[in-house]
Amino acid sequence: MNTGQPEEGQGAPIGRRVFLGTLGLGALGVVTAPTLQRGLEAFLGSAADKDPTGLTGLLPNGGGFRYYSVTSSVPHRNAGNYQLKIDGLVSRPRTYTLADLRALPQTRLVKDVQCVTGWRVPDTPFEGVRLSALLDAAGVKAKAGAVRFTCFDGAYSESLTLDQARRPDVLVALRMQDKEIGHSHGGPVRLYVAPMYFYKSAKWLSGITVTEDVEPGYWEDRGYDVDAWVGRSNGRDDEPTS
Repeated sequence: MNTGQPEEGQGAPIGRRVFLGTLGLGALGVVTAPTLQRGLEAFLGSAADKDPTGLTGLLPNGGGFRYYSVTSSVPHRNAGNYQLKIDGLVSRPRTYTLADLRALPQTRLVKDVQCVTGWRVPDTPFEGVRLSALLDAAGVKAKAGAVRFTCFDGAYSESLTLDQARRPDVLVALRMQDKEIGHSHGGPVRLYVAPMYFYKSAKWLSGITVTEDVEPGYWEDRGYDVDAWVGRSNGRDDEPTS
């Protein structure tokens, strides 16, 4: 948890109480017309990364998604300045540019996206590089057992076991809904963990660190399950039934 002052270029973390306390507003937006939604957005702040409360990040928006950040603002990255660093317990650490990632073999998955708070977006296409391919290229060391993910918002983090990270349905995603991932959806690069609740799919991905043990991520430090198979909980780390 980031308990100090935000660094330059990152926002202050938003508390879970604000997040949970406004889910009702988000649920309302799912069933209301776009005109009402736009009115709510104008009331709360026209842009999520200009709203210090983080409330606009909870509103349903294009494609059925709710935009949400745990900080009050997130710096933008593009092809000119994006970097993804892979380090930790690897033999060949490397930093990838966006062009590097685009040049690698791409995998397309079409799965339902399920949020732990209840909303779902069915049949959502994601495309990107399999995380297992990046781990293989880095040369994971024998004592490694987990992978930690960090983000350029300066606050968010996530982790998977090494076995989970090597699944064929876990991507370092560059495209979503058949277009490049925009900033509001966590672009230009985000993690996509298809069989788990969406909080595991970290947005604004900037670092992949191979570790010995799983380190609880941002929401796990606040009470969410470390293992987040859709439909399962309480650390039962086995294959999902669907």
